[in-house]
Amino acid sequence: MAKRFRRNGENMDILNEAKKNFDYMVRIRRHMHEYPENSGVEYETVKYIASELDALGIEYVVVPEGGIIGQIHGGKPGKTVLLRADMDALPMPEESGEPFACPTGKEAHACGHDFHAAMLLTAAKMLKENESELEGTVKFMFQPAEETFEGGKNMIENGILENPKVDAYHVAAGQMRVGIYMYNDNGTMMYSVDGFRITINGKGSHGAYPQKSIDPINVAVHVYLALEAIMAREVDPTKACVMTVGKFEAGTAANIIPDTAVLEGTIRSNDNEARQLMVRRMKETAQKTAECFGASADITMLSEVPPLICDPKLTDEIVGYMKEIGIPNLTPYPEVSSSASEDFASIAEKVPATFMYLSAGYTDERGQYGAHNPKVQFNEDVCPIGSSCLAYCATQWLKNNK
Repeated sequence: MAKRFRRNGENMDILNEAKKNFDYMVRIRRHMHEYPENSGVEYETVKYIASELDALGIEYVVVPEGGIIGQIHGGKPGKTVLLRADMDALPMPEESGEPFACPTGKEAHACGHDFHAAMLLTAAKMLKENESELEGTVKFMFQPAEETFEGGKNMIENGILENPKVDAYHVAAGQMRVGIYMYNDNGTMMYSVDGFRITINGKGSHGAYPQKSIDPINVAVHVYLALEAIMAREVDPTKACVMTVGKFEAGTAANIIPDTAVLEGTIRSNDNEARQLMVRRMKETAQKTAECFGASADITMLSEVPPLICDPKLTDEIVGYMKEIGIPNLTPYPEVSSSASEDFASIAEKVPATFMYLSAGYTDERGQYGAHNPKVQFNEDVCPIGSSCLAYCATQWLKNNK
């Protein structure tokens, strides 16, 4: 039988209560999906979420650079639990065919962040209605810039982690049927991510007189090849590591040798020692290689996010609450961690935290595309599952951790 919690002195089936809010969730999700905003410019999204919090009577503060921290103080004193959702879109066209697809062709909610925010708002709505029964405080973290790994750090700097215990959920799409919950209570769940930009400073000249130049394109090519050698000859092959250069920019015309060339890439690992080695050697290799050709290299770190490691005790406790609700398909995460990354790891590094995948896919032809694909579609049937787990687990954690 599904677990109940109390609202205004009466027992309530939390999963059925979430289903009653299905239309509310879908309205929010589809509005955000139709009007997505990319990382760092979620201005209208923030206004929209703020308006929903106003309507619910939930206090909040808007964080500089685009986040929102909401808060509900329960009718009884206690600890603080934090629930989190990201809300940024991706800079890509949408080809989902949904009637509420983004019309601009420039942004798309292709990673499910519109679901995350809708489910968290619904959980906040249910918890507000259950306010008198709460034994502590619930914080709501609506985070910007997850895709660029900047938003979590910004929220930390603006006080989101002042004395909470952290509980968080994520949603993933793909060919898995809707409602598979995956958790990790043993080891690394996702890789670290250290994004970097290498700017090679050379000396420009006419293309007909290369001897008068220090060609930054030539230098950048040698830097690229040298970085590949780090992976091939310096990293322990038993460690899980990735180094990818995905951007190479230089020049404006065929007959002009430019002053600069730029490489941008990402380093990922589930091992902190290997991560530190790769970051250090990337910097040394770029700088020393540039010097060999008479150029210089400036290096900017675009992100510095550790591996995502969930707290085993908290994770097992949360899984227990989810079983009480009657959530099916609770599945341990595979032993091999994902080479994808999540800036929630910045929070999990500082306070006990748990992070879970909630599948939102289809088993028919709509399920053949995964997240970050322009054709991806997400299954809205997942919404009550996510919101009920957020609301119930927050309530029970406060009750049992006084």
